[in-house]
Amino acid sequence: MTLFDGRWSGKIFVDGWRESRGGTADAIEPATGGTLGVFGVATADDVREAATIAARAQREWAARKPEERAAVLRRAGMLWEEHAAEVESWIVRESGAIPPKAGLETHIAANECYEAAALPTHPGGDVLATNEERWSFARRRPAGVVSVIAPFNFPLILSIRAVAPALALGNAVLLKPDPRTAVSGGVSLVRIFEEAGLPSGLLSLLPGDAAVGAAVVEAPEVRVIAFTGSTRAGRVIGETAGRLLKRAHLELGGNNAMIVLPGADLEKAVSAAAFGSFMHQGQICMTTGRHLVHESLYDDYVTALAAKAAHLPVGDPASGPVALGPIIDGAQLSRIDGIVQDAVRSGARLAAGGVAEGPCYRPTVLADLKTENPAWTQEIFGPVAPVMRYATLDEAVELANASEYGLSVAILGDVGTAMRVADRIESGKVHINEQTVGDEANAPFGGVKDSGNGARAGGAAANIEAFTETQWLTVRPEIAPYPF
Repeated sequence: MTLFDGRWSGKIFVDGWRESRGGTADAIEPATGGTLGVFGVATADDVREAATIAARAQREWAARKPEERAAVLRRAGMLWEEHAAEVESWIVRESGAIPPKAGLETHIAANECYEAAALPTHPGGDVLATNEERWSFARRRPAGVVSVIAPFNFPLILSIRAVAPALALGNAVLLKPDPRTAVSGGVSLVRIFEEAGLPSGLLSLLPGDAAVGAAVVEAPEVRVIAFTGSTRAGRVIGETAGRLLKRAHLELGGNNAMIVLPGADLEKAVSAAAFGSFMHQGQICMTTGRHLVHESLYDDYVTALAAKAAHLPVGDPASGPVALGPIIDGAQLSRIDGIVQDAVRSGARLAAGGVAEGPCYRPTVLADLKTENPAWTQEIFGPVAPVMRYATLDEAVELANASEYGLSVAILGDVGTAMRVADRIESGKVHINEQTVGDEANAPFGGVKDSGNGARAGGAAANIEAFTETQWLTVRPEIAPYPF
């Protein structure tokens, strides 16, 4: 059995594969500009129909035995493993990922499903104390219909981490993947859950533009929105959800700091720094976007990081071994280069890179920045490592916290010192002696400040909080007496 057979070509998925009202679009390979396939494009009318179907299917799904829902999720996990090579090929070609990154996506996708398979039998509430002659419970109930809006950079992980727990907890899902990765971040999930035996109507695939995004937020049947993407778009979704009294779980941008402490192992620190800034071309919300290096190590650090950047190969990851693949599209490539050139004009020293090679951008190191430099203040979303020196730990903490974002921070060096620094950091994640990029299916994921509204994904507690509602239930042995 192959996942990517002809059934999905040119179609969306709403209670089965069907023609869309919005026509079709090409799945483009960013490394070559070639067409990989054709997928259906949804419209707002498609969304409204899908939401109606989902609400009806959800009620029956929520009533299923927990072991039945768990079995579907376990089977999905096994299918990700069985079809890993096929899915990874699409991730490499459609998103420009190198093969190890694509392998990470399928590995985590399987683990997300295995973790989610435990949710149907997780304790569903609490027994409460009460002053009345009754039993009193707080129990968790499925939210209903959940919309998942996912980005292009980790198209599989950032879809499945919401889709799997939402389904496991008895919800239906409307999935809107980024059109640039509609196959690896959309078609692949639908095909896996089709083969895993998910009942019809519970998972819809709705690629499309901003109008489709608005529709999956505004549909009356939708009670929860799980969005991963830019802070700008997240604000719009959050405002709309607030007006409509819906819950929005927002995983947004980041400009993440790496603090290199005095005495840190320079070689290991530079290796971690290069991975943190250049992994997947820097197109990760957790990318290391600000390097804060103690003045005793600064010069050697910049020299070593620039040398490493200069020797990292870039190119088409489907054609041979490279460290960095292409940028997702020409608009993003131009934006990255624009920020780098602005940074240099604003006084930064270009220590490495700073040029495009076809659809790729050379790993870039910028040194001697000031705090107002655009490469320091903005989320670049490209393979750029801005480096700044600091003199004291107080200064390092102040610089790390002086950002509108608060997603991930890394601290490299003496653990005791790092622990004291970590307690002063404003961030959803802090990694000591690791770089800033990290994710596990059982770990809470989220950011503070402009990086989102808290940990709403990962781990049983976060997922149950995200995709269920709390209901108060009381029970008496007979009808209570009242004074009326």
